[in-house]
Amino acid sequence: MKNQIGLQLLLMALLAGPASAQEAARNSTGLSRNLYRGGEGTLRAFGFISAKTRESIVKLNVNGSTVALGTVVDAKGLVLTKASELKTGKLTCWLPTEKEAEAEVVGIDEDLDLALVHCRARGLKPVRWETAEAAVGQWAITPGIGATPQAVGVVSATTRRIRPERAFIGVQFESAISLRIEELMRGLGAEKAGLKPGDKVLAINGEHVTRRDEVVDCLSKFREGQTIKVRVQREQDEFDAQVRLMMPDPDGPGERSTRLTGQVSARSAGFEEVIEHDTVLQPWLCGGPLVDLDGKAMGLNIARAGRFSTYALTPQVVQRALEKLKAPPKKKSAK
Repeated sequence: MKNQIGLQLLLMALLAGPASAQEAARNSTGLSRNLYRGGEGTLRAFGFISAKTRESIVKLNVNGSTVALGTVVDAKGLVLTKASELKTGKLTCWLPTEKEAEAEVVGIDEDLDLALVHCRARGLKPVRWETAEAAVGQWAITPGIGATPQAVGVVSATTRRIRPERAFIGVQFESAISLRIEELMRGLGAEKAGLKPGDKVLAINGEHVTRRDEVVDCLSKFREGQTIKVRVQREQDEFDAQVRLMMPDPDGPGERSTRLTGQVSARSAGFEEVIEHDTVLQPWLCGGPLVDLDGKAMGLNIARAGRFSTYALTPQVVQRALEKLKAPPKKKSAK
């Protein structure tokens, strides 16, 4: 019995020894999770940013659930946010005072995926915009309405345009140098528009095309959901067809996520000019400002695009869009 007890104690010591050594090594050289970039300690270090900006931000809720952040652009309660995150339902704004206010959408810029919202609340302060161009490597902070920021990162790429993801009219041509339709993709725009095998594509939005690569180049200027005019020849007749660009993915763009990248925004491409930063943001954290160490907005977060890639529209693009959204609708001239 004593030998068995002694053997058990010896085995326990052998098993515990390496584990204890490994734990000690981790404790001596590892970084506390509290100090990771997204850790509570690191976010607290940037709390002074939240103190400067929290009154310029709101949370946008639909039916009581937060769907996006909003950037205050007018003291009367005008807020810009990411349009595609605003689902159907009762829209409200959650304020830094922990109060909720009614809200309504007053305009949408589909090209930039921006929505202008009127939040019926007092005490909001317009965000201060940075005039200097963002530099690669500088701090990029995403504040919220709390005492600490939502996330912290750095600018990772120079300002540039993000082309739309490739969308399709839904045809297969006979060859690279023949624009005669051999087959239609079921359920996509060409089939819905009434095109048929044997039809020949002559032009895209008035631009003459003769090769498949020319068609691809023309379509690259447009994004999913937009409608283009396709000039078609059928036997001896020519006609124009209105074809909606679509994605063949049956799950749709809103379900795009992978184990490696995490969930990305339903609309994450096709922007005029963006700043790219490496902050890990959930899609619902888009719509708010991206600020520098002075608390000035160097952009408006518009899309989570990848594992370490988030896009923010530049201040110049945002302000041009804001002027259009605030402009009264043009009256139709009487005939």
